[in-house]
Amino acid sequence: MPGENSQQDAATREQVMAEREAKKQAKQAKKQKSAPPATKIITEVEQTTITTKLTTTTTTTARDKPEPPAATAAPAAPIAAVTCTAAVVTETGDKTRDQIKAEREAKKAAKLAAKVAKSSGAKVEAPVQQLADLKVTEKTPAPSVAPAPAADEDKKKPALSKAERRAIQEAQRAAKAQGQGQVKKAQPAAKAPVKSTATHTAPKELKRESVSPVKKTTTASPSKNSSGSAKSECKVKLFNHLVSAEKGASLFINDPLVHPSMARLGVQYAQRTVVGSNARCIAFLHALRQVVQDFETPAKKEFGRSLDAAVQHHVDHLHKCRPLAVSVSNAYKQFRNQVTQLPADVPEAELKEILVHFIDTYIENQIGKAAQAISSSLQEKITDGDVLLTFGCSSLIQFICEEAKRRQVAFRVIVVDSRPTCEGQEMLRRLHAHGIPCTYVLINAVGYVMAEATKVLLGAHALLANGYVMARTGTAQVALVANTHNVPVLVCCETHKFSERFQTDAIVYNELSDPNELVRDDKCCLKNWASKAHLTPLNLNYDITPPELVSAVVTEVAILPCTSVPVILRIKPDIGY
Repeated sequence: MPGENSQQDAATREQVMAEREAKKQAKQAKKQKSAPPATKIITEVEQTTITTKLTTTTTTTARDKPEPPAATAAPAAPIAAVTCTAAVVTETGDKTRDQIKAEREAKKAAKLAAKVAKSSGAKVEAPVQQLADLKVTEKTPAPSVAPAPAADEDKKKPALSKAERRAIQEAQRAAKAQGQGQVKKAQPAAKAPVKSTATHTAPKELKRESVSPVKKTTTASPSKNSSGSAKSECKVKLFNHLVSAEKGASLFINDPLVHPSMARLGVQYAQRTVVGSNARCIAFLHALRQVVQDFETPAKKEFGRSLDAAVQHHVDHLHKCRPLAVSVSNAYKQFRNQVTQLPADVPEAELKEILVHFIDTYIENQIGKAAQAISSSLQEKITDGDVLLTFGCSSLIQFICEEAKRRQVAFRVIVVDSRPTCEGQEMLRRLHAHGIPCTYVLINAVGYVMAEATKVLLGAHALLANGYVMARTGTAQVALVANTHNVPVLVCCETHKFSERFQTDAIVYNELSDPNELVRDDKCCLKNWASKAHLTPLNLNYDITPPELVSAVVTEVAILPCTSVPVILRIKPDIGY
């Protein structure tokens, strides 16, 4: 019956519980009988630590005695029981909390005693005598009894008194001090004793070895990174925010997400193979056209969004190679705006044709036709006998001079150049190839030749919204000298170079070039500038010319004052292409 079975199960459970309680009480009774109250057993771990770390007197006497055979499992040092009132060790061989704390305190005290002994050399005979008076007996094997409950063990463990702890600590200090003295005396002896004493000094040697490599690395690192630290320390805070092109452009070539045309363009940007605002913009648009033609839309994704993300990655790559020009940034903005306006229900091939047509139209209208419009506006200003002064190399100024030569206007050009790029030499070659008479001078002689000039034609990297002209470094100086000599200054700039940024000096935003470009040869005083602390040559790419020094800005829209830039920026979408 189910009722009878439940009663039998309850009876058997009560019997099992009663038998367990009886066994526990029997074990506790045996344990109390087997463990004497006064004698405290020390485990093998404690004995080995005491014999090896605290005293050497027992080890020296043990050396004279014959060693036990290897087959026996007995330890090298005798296992003893100390008659002083120490904490009771459990039958399983584990240490109690009091013993662990006592050992830690003993180690700390021994270290302090060793330091004191080294400095003063005091004798420690009394503590050694106390250690010798300790009675040592053989260890009796502990019976294999199951551990008692935790509550009973805590009651049986007596706490050490202060006097007992002091006695143990003094004995340990004396033993360690004496052991260190013997180790120092035994160093000039034979090799065998040195090996035996090396066990005592091994912990300290390990500590020294673990610290010394860190010191070596810390001392060696400044010598290796001296150049890098010097460069970072000597960089003036006034120019900390300026962007410099990364030298390791080749590190980004193997990026699988970068199109080969963009990778090649990035290297050309970094190596200054492609320079000039218009040239950089045209090269960017040609590479962008290759990216669009070779682009494949990922599965389950929209063409416009995926293409926008891919082009953004390519633009970031170019920016790492060299900061983008204003013309490149404006072209990318126009392209991105065109991508967002693509229809969604048109095949991918037609969308690519739309974007390719947009890129070709942008190059033709914003750069090609704009240059023709600016040239036609200036041809009325160039007459026979004019002396045109220009600075650096500008593709737009070159086109204007070539057009004037085709019109058979008798004029000559003064090309002003400056280090370190010396772009005026390329301008001189191009003009001379078309039969235009030229004069080449450096910028330090601009005051001497400015009296001969009738007009100053300058190119521009960008035209800012507040009317300031951002151009190659040295342009502002040429404009200032021209203003002093009452020579009109005409800045030729297409509208795709107009920027919405406001800037009144060349420090707020600029681009840093390689400082080594300023070092001409091995005889230059800046040859070893990297090894000199607090010295870094400053090589700025652009400067800012205030609108007060500019007579007019020639654009494809009209010849306008510099203050008309915001108007052009507002109506530019209507000018369009």
